[in-house]
Amino acid sequence: MSGAPEPDDLFARPGLRRAAPKGGFPVPEMLGQVAYEVVHDELMLDGVSRMNLATFCTTWVDDQARRLMNESLDKNIVDKDEYPQTAELEQRCVRMVADLWHAPAPMSTPGTSTTGSSEAAMLGGLAAKFRWRKNGGAGVPNFVCGPVQVCWEKFARYFDVEIRQIPLRGDRFTMHPDDVADHVDQNTIMVVPTFGQTFTGLFEDVAGVSAALDEVESRTGMDIPIHVDAASGGFLAPFCAPDLVWDFRLPRVKSINASGHKTGLAPLGAGWAIWREPADLPEELIFNVDYLGVSMATFNLNFSRPGGQAITQYYDFIRLGHTGYRRVQAEIYRVSQHLAAELTGLGYFEMIHDADPRHGITAVSWRLKDLDAGFNLYDLSDRLRTRGWLIAAYPLPANRGDETIMRAVLRHGFSVDMVDLLIADVARSIDQLRKNPMSRPLTRREAGGFTHSATAAVPVKPAAEAAP
Repeated sequence: MSGAPEPDDLFARPGLRRAAPKGGFPVPEMLGQVAYEVVHDELMLDGVSRMNLATFCTTWVDDQARRLMNESLDKNIVDKDEYPQTAELEQRCVRMVADLWHAPAPMSTPGTSTTGSSEAAMLGGLAAKFRWRKNGGAGVPNFVCGPVQVCWEKFARYFDVEIRQIPLRGDRFTMHPDDVADHVDQNTIMVVPTFGQTFTGLFEDVAGVSAALDEVESRTGMDIPIHVDAASGGFLAPFCAPDLVWDFRLPRVKSINASGHKTGLAPLGAGWAIWREPADLPEELIFNVDYLGVSMATFNLNFSRPGGQAITQYYDFIRLGHTGYRRVQAEIYRVSQHLAAELTGLGYFEMIHDADPRHGITAVSWRLKDLDAGFNLYDLSDRLRTRGWLIAAYPLPANRGDETIMRAVLRHGFSVDMVDLLIADVARSIDQLRKNPMSRPLTRREAGGFTHSATAAVPVKPAAEAAP
């Protein structure tokens, strides 16, 4: 005689009568619908990605992009013999990006898709190291940069390259051209300006850095190349600040990395590494494998990876074109500038980056005007989380770590109405924090409040002296 029939109600089934497996490989199996519900329900504890203004990554894609991603789940982009059209779409994207960034010969420019801009950055760094070594470099190689994303610290550690981060000084938030000469030498494999800095959203002056290196070469003979980390700015400036010279229009720029899954509007897992010309990508970095059917070249850190991201990036390129990207990105800047204006209007904040497309990406960064505000930025960030908003508060790097700022990154899918809702929650949070002041004075690092002379940051009076 058979046992009792399975219950019709999903939540009465055996798999949901016990806690989900959390340690050790599970023994029993469960129905797919039950397993799905377990995972689905646990993921409700995650934040809402579109309210996460700390991330730079794409959190909204259209239905056609979702369909292409779903249709491409089984396509391995490294297997160019089995999926030749996926490989063709990837190469079309390389040529399109090379053209967008003014490569001298886009049709023959070497490049590749990657899992993101971190992998692309490391490929650019490895190419610079191999070129330096091929040109007789000896000793410990180094590269020079300003405040950078952690991928460059990983590159330095993983590939035995010294990282020389130029400290911030005075009121500066970025690496400046006049600081570069003092940090380079014969073992410098590249200088890395960040075109869309992680901490503030500001562009570093790539043309100015290039001119500074021209002057170094005229004095010393050292020909030091530039790799531009355009993770976020690479798909913004070409459309919204086209006269800003930062790319292959500068002969010293040998490679550029960017995230397709940031301002390129592709789904997560898309990055691009592009070299100026074939000579800038050393042959030693290219491997030919023949165990997938035919001999094929690969120069990624990863091997097998999904093809859907490159496919969907191509879809974005042909759907929007230059006209569409300009329209979409200009709208994100407009919404970002609305946020900057509304934050300024609250009276507590000083803007660091107000989303001017000539100066940075679609982000807004700010600090407290004064220490006597009655709250600090960490508390404000924490309070906003109760309403679902994720906005980072953190100290600045290198010589300015006693100053805290906040930064909101706005992306496609964020509207003026959402800004107004956010501002209402910021005002409400400040009101609650001021009515319930901290029991101790704020430190400079906690509050992030400074007044500024023409040359240096000077702390204002401690919060303990301020009226409640």
